[in-house]
Amino acid sequence: VQLQASGGGLVQAGGSLRLSCVYSGRTFSSYAMGWFRQAPGKEREFVAAISWNGGVANYADSVKGRFTISRDNAKNTAYLQMNSLKPEDTAVYYCAADTYGVLSPGSNMSIDEFDYWGQGTQVTVSS
Repeated sequence: VQLQASGGGLVQAGGSLRLSCVYSGRTFSSYAMGWFRQAPGKEREFVAAISWNGGVANYADSVKGRFTISRDNAKNTAYLQMNSLKPEDTAVYYCAADTYGVLSPGSNMSIDEFDYWGQGTQVTVSS
């Protein structure tokens, strides 16, 4: 199993980026997918997650209304659309796969719930 995250970069505050996470394997459509981020000197934190069929999407309070998680099971790809970016969104963003697949609506997820991780992509938002 491999997860390849891409799409990071440098953007001005108020701008947008779309991150992609390509999953190499045969069981993508049964896994929940998530995005986490880690800023320098801080712990990795939950950003968003989506259930196996896209029916449930959960977000951290800090990104609600600005970020949208989605997935395309035919392409084995998960996405994170990030709008209205702020300097505090600067971090390395990681995608992850949870073999359980089902999410409880409105719940944050912990690192321990995810089984596979990508390598991370840097997002830098300038003020």
